[in-house]
Amino acid sequence: MTRVRVVSRGSAGTVTHTLERRSSGVRPSPSRAAPILIRSDHEGGENMPNVFDVLREDHQEVLRALAELESGPPATSASAEQPAAREKLVEHLIIEESKHEAVEEEFFWPAVRDRVPDGDRLADHAVEQEQAAKHVLNDLIGLKADDPKFDELVRGFIADGREHIAYEETSVWPELRKALSAEEADDLGTRLQQGKKAAPTRPHPHTPPKPGLLKTAGPAIAAADRVRDAVTRRGKG
Repeated sequence: MTRVRVVSRGSAGTVTHTLERRSSGVRPSPSRAAPILIRSDHEGGENMPNVFDVLREDHQEVLRALAELESGPPATSASAEQPAAREKLVEHLIIEESKHEAVEEEFFWPAVRDRVPDGDRLADHAVEQEQAAKHVLNDLIGLKADDPKFDELVRGFIADGREHIAYEETSVWPELRKALSAEEADDLGTRLQQGKKAAPTRPHPHTPPKPGLLKTAGPAIAAADRVRDAVTRRGKG
């Protein structure tokens, strides 16, 4: 039996075809060729998502967390287990939002400024929203759910978070989508995904949202965040 592996690349990603030809040792004639069995398997997984796929997934995760926080009872009137669950959910939200906003500031908003007409105005408004959100998230770090400020801050963040996501998806994405090629959108999505792996896990509202500063100081800030997280077991279970 002879096996031939053929690798092709296309819209579905990298696909490997294994061709198996059974032979008795005698070369078959064209009219009596042995059957070819084709088996396909994807190597390397699915296509890397583009920038809009990456951001949409982040937004959906945030919106789910906001809906869960909104539907739950206020911490001051909840059972003994519920305040702890709300604290963990807020902790998770802070970590994910911090990473999301850091990579947007380093990669996404510079692309908007560079490629979109009136991009500076769009980016300035969004970054202003994000900076305000960072202050709220920073105030929530370590705050107990039975503190009266907890629910007040959470309610404010729910409203502001939804407003920001709606602004970004309806006012910014359509313009950037028109400005980027498919390859550029894929590349930007990859940079966002890779950047999140080493992004800060705390909001750092007093760090200016400057791409150059984030590129130089960001890794050290993120490393310090992750050391603190490991010591305190923040974000664990």
